[in-house]
Order: sequence, then structure tokens, then C-alpha cells
Amino acid sequence: MGKQAHIVWDWNGTLFHDIDAVIQATNASFAEIGLAPITLERYRELYCVPVPKFYERLMGRLPTADEWVVMDEAFHRHYWAFAESAGLAEGASRLLAEWQSAGLTQSMCSLAPHERLLPIVRTHGIEERFVRVDGRVGDSTEGKALQMARHLAALPGIDPGRSVVIGDAVDDALAAAHVGALAVLYTGGSHSRASLAAAGVPVVDTLADAVAEAERLVA
Repeated sequence: MGKQAHIVWDWNGTLFHDIDAVIQATNASFAEIGLAPITLERYRELYCVPVPKFYERLMGRLPTADEWVVMDEAFHRHYWAFAESAGLAEGASRLLAEWQSAGLTQSMCSLAPHERLLPIVRTHGIEERFVRVDGRVGDSTEGKALQMARHLAALPGIDPGRSVVIGDAVDDALAAAHVGALAVLYTGGSHSRASLAAAGVPVVDTLADAVAEAERLVA
């Protein structure tokens, strides 16, 4: 492993295997506003950040400000109920422990609300694996680029050029590029492989492969 390597992990759909909870919450919130349910495959084809653009792909138009407030509230209300039964992705706990044991650093940058993120990370017993955990503060309509910049700026001694963002969304690759970091995208979350491949970065099917690819990129 490269001694100067640093991994920035995404949470939802990456370390946290919550895609089933996401689909359940999406369809429950859709039912509240009169939209038809969506399959996992269709969700992965259409999903994008900022999230209002995802709704535009579904509805054929951007939601109004009032509609967005209703949609966002409904989704999160259902999501946090379903997320209680979700767990870490396969091998995640072991990979985090091994990376830390090797004397390497890792952090988490997530668009999950910060006040919700910390308790659930603690529940899964992995908080101590990270040098920093940052969730979203503020509204949920923006992508991760500016948050990623703030996240890395708060990590003294971490070189963005030797940092690898591991996430499940094209937005993770965009955020990495924004700060001059590398990226590896994982197919276990919100995007189809085809949409991830369009980001022009390595795409993998397991977190173990993601870590191996991160090692290769910073070697």
C-alpha cells in the first residue's frame, strides 16, 4: 500500500448498503405525490445529483420549489425508517480495519445530514476508523464538490493528489476532480454501471476491488 495514500469514503450506497431502503423510501414518497413506483434498474438509469434533476428525468420537468420541499421531506421521512434495517456493505468493516491497521488514513464525506450521519456510523461501530467524518450541513440540492473541498481542507497533511474518493455516484467522481483527487466508483449503490463508466474513472463491483484500485492509482 502506498504510504501516502488517503481514501475518502462515501457513505450511502457505498459503505452503507442502503439501496433497498432508498428504493422503498422513493416509492413510498412517490405514492404520496401521485407518481408511479420505480424499479431498482430504472432508478439506477435515471438517478443523478442534484436530486431535483433526478425528478426532472422522472416527471419531464423540474419540480417547483414547493413540490421539492414535499418530495424531499417525504423521502427522508420514509428513508430513515427503512434505513434502520440496512447494514454495511459486504466486507466494509474488514476493509476499513485493514486500511487503518496498515497505518493509512481514511475519512468520510457524505451528503447525508451530518446530525443523522454520526449516530448511524457509531451504531455500526466504525467511527474510530476515520480521521474525519463530514455529513451535509444545509440544504440537499447541491452536489458534493464544494463539500469535498471543505472536507479535504480540514485534513492538514493530506495531499488531494494522493487521495482517492470511493463512491457509488458520478457526483463522487466530479467532487474528486474538483479538488484534484482520484476516484473509484462502485456499482453497489445508486447508479448503473453504464452511467458510472461515463465518468471516465475506474468502476468496480466490490469494495475490495475499490480498495485494490485505490492502491494501484496512488502507487
